[in-house]
Amino acid sequence: MPGDGRAGSGTASVEHVRCDGCDLPIATMVDAMRRGQLSSSGLVGGFTERMDAHARLRAVIERNPDAPALAAARDAERDARAPLGGVPILLKDNIDTGDRLHTTAGSLALAENRAPQDAPLVARLRGAGAVILGKTNMSEFANYMTGGKAPNGYSSRGASTLNPFDETADPSGSSTGSAVALATGQCAAAIGTETCGSIISPSQRAGIVGLKPTVGLVPGTGVIPISPTLDTPGPMARTVADVAIVLGVLTGAAYDLRGELAGARIGLVRPAGDGDAEWRAAAERVADLGRRQGVTWVDVHLPSHDLGAILSPIMRCEFAAALDAYLASMRNPAIPPTLAAIIAFNQAHADVALRYGQSELLEAATASPDDPAYRDALDARDALIARFDAAFARHGVDVLFLLDADTDIAALTGFPSLTLPLGRTSAGLPIGSGFIARRGREDALLRVAAAFETALGRP
Repeated sequence: MPGDGRAGSGTASVEHVRCDGCDLPIATMVDAMRRGQLSSSGLVGGFTERMDAHARLRAVIERNPDAPALAAARDAERDARAPLGGVPILLKDNIDTGDRLHTTAGSLALAENRAPQDAPLVARLRGAGAVILGKTNMSEFANYMTGGKAPNGYSSRGASTLNPFDETADPSGSSTGSAVALATGQCAAAIGTETCGSIISPSQRAGIVGLKPTVGLVPGTGVIPISPTLDTPGPMARTVADVAIVLGVLTGAAYDLRGELAGARIGLVRPAGDGDAEWRAAAERVADLGRRQGVTWVDVHLPSHDLGAILSPIMRCEFAAALDAYLASMRNPAIPPTLAAIIAFNQAHADVALRYGQSELLEAATASPDDPAYRDALDARDALIARFDAAFARHGVDVLFLLDADTDIAALTGFPSLTLPLGRTSAGLPIGSGFIARRGREDALLRVAAAFETALGRP
């Protein structure tokens, strides 16, 4: 039942309920299960107890009733070849599962949506031995609904996901539940999705590692869309190594994290303005740490860009057709068949479905791909990609480190990005980094991030 959508006051505890093995790195967790020292059933039980303990935060929108049986089957198999054998994972509520779980993007209009089959990325997770624990709450329709009026992490189906470090603070969105669930130890890893900052930003605010892959690297079929041009699913976890393992399952690649900061050549991007002083100071300390460990920093200036002029027309003109195609693929008479029908449902149930309005849905319903602004935005994006590629080549770097929390340019261009926890603000809120790599260079991005993680004294 939806709550009132308002954040509470005070600070929520992020202390973990005791659970043997729940806080191990994924590789160690899997090895312990292969040896019979740990069970998937025990992990599912432990993570479920943590969901109970942190239910007030509303990070999990639905639990998988089949998780205990799936875990028992994994325990019986004990497949030495499965890289995620028995590992419990949560999925954002816009990712299809062909089971008893619903896929709603947080919308009451889609409350009866059960997908006929797993999204390809989910099939890959299951094939690698993962146990799907449930779905995480999210900003409704991935924050493409209310024009910024709703709090980040709010959905009409799941109410507001709260920041575990301070319930009055912004947890960011739209993969809010995935980030908060990880910060409070409710899963071993989670899958989020990003159109513009929706993996990176909530991961920064939750003190976890989030990776937005190169757009197209991880299949987006079976994910409730905003923009096929910009959308991508991606892994979220507690460490770089865990993210690399999950990304490897999603892509079929193997990522080698061995590497040192000594001798590394990395681009350094300074913000145009002052930005947040505490975030800037934390990033400067990391840059200084890298310098002391032998990193050669190369000053790189990002190409100028107009976020709104590129992002807004692409999202507005792609959303209706992409969503209608998704809804048609469900073949489910119990859900609205089109965006127009979702809008009508929301209007008919405005007291519970439209607490903050649906201005962006209304705009998208009347938009057309024939709009000149859409073609101009695609052309501007292509030009930005070319300039961004040229900046990497000109400076001879594969990875950039940003001294602020900017998530725009990687989202606009489709380049991969990653955030790494850097510390806390004076108020105790997490601070996250910003790394960006060339398209398709997740390998370099992960190596650099892993080296910094080690230098910072994290796992």
